[in-house]
Amino acid sequence: MGTISVFESVCVDGVMQGPGRADEDTRGGFLHGGWGIGYTDEVIGKFVGSGMGRATAMLFGRRTYDDLLGHWTTVTGPNPFTEVLVNSRKYVASREAGNELAYPDSTLLVGEAADTVARLKDEVDGVIRVIGSGELVRSLHAAGLIEEYVLLIHPIVLGSGTRLFGEGERTDLTLQEAIIATTGVVIARYRVK
Repeated sequence: MGTISVFESVCVDGVMQGPGRADEDTRGGFLHGGWGIGYTDEVIGKFVGSGMGRATAMLFGRRTYDDLLGHWTTVTGPNPFTEVLVNSRKYVASREAGNELAYPDSTLLVGEAADTVARLKDEVDGVIRVIGSGELVRSLHAAGLIEEYVLLIHPIVLGSGTRLFGEGERTDLTLQEAIIATTGVVIARYRVK
C-alpha cells in the first residue's frame, strides 16, 4: 500500500502560490511570484535531492504537472530535478478525460481525486510524492489520504495568495524531523496522527 507525502514550499503565513518564478502562478492577480528565489542553499539542495529520489512515484494536479515538467525540462545546466522528474513514474489527477500527457511514464487519473488517489494508494507500494498541486492537496487532506507533509517554511509573510490549507477540520501532526537552512528556511517533516 502506498503512502502520500506532500512536499511544499510555504511562507510563514501559509501561502504556497508561485514560489519558483514571477510568472509561475498569477491567478487571482497574485503579484508575489518568485518569492522563494534566493532562499535555496546547500542544505536544502541536499535534502531535496535525497528526498525526491526515494519516492516510488509522483502525483500531480494537471496544472502543476504541465507547469513543473514544462519548466524543468527546458532548464539548461545541471540541476537535481529534471532527471528525477522525467524518469519517475508520474500520476496526474484530473477531472477531465482525454488530456494528453507530454512526458514519459505518466498516467492520467480521471475523476474525483479523493476516489482515484485512494485506488492508487492500494495499487502502488512505497511513497507517492505530491509536489505543489495545492487544489489536489486540499482535496486529499479533506479526505484523510495524506500521511506526511514535508514543508519548506520560508521566513516571509506575503499577506496574500493561495494558502496550502483552507477552512477545514483540525488535523494533528507529529514533527518527525526539522532542519534549518543557512537562509532561515525551516525544513519540517510531519506525520499525520
